[in-house]
Amino acid sequence: MTTTVTLELTVDTWLQAYGDPDEAARAALIAEVWAPDGVLADPPFTGTGHAEILALTGAAQSQFPGHTFRRTSELDAHHDLARYTWELVAPDGTAVLTGTDVVLVDDAGRLRYVAGFFGEPATRAA
Repeated sequence: MTTTVTLELTVDTWLQAYGDPDEAARAALIAEVWAPDGVLADPPFTGTGHAEILALTGAAQSQFPGHTFRRTSELDAHHDLARYTWELVAPDGTAVLTGTDVVLVDDAGRLRYVAGFFGEPATRAA
């Protein structure tokens, strides 16, 4: 069973990996916290498995050099699901993008599926 503390470490390690400019370090962190057939689904792309997830994080690194991700909320978790908010932080410390991730973990507590959303949902019209 995955505890909240373990899940927090998994999520924070994933966000660290996403923003790490060193490809070898990113690969090691991805292998640590992702299931081998895990799926990353962000608005601009989808990748399955460690190699594709590594390539997608590399693409993000090339688009946003020097930027890092940080979690901005507590985890809201139940069963094998969790959600949290994050921000992409520029080298000068400003947040350039915010969003929410919803994650599904496997029985070992590794990331099985991460669905990312940018920004806040639009307000519903009355």
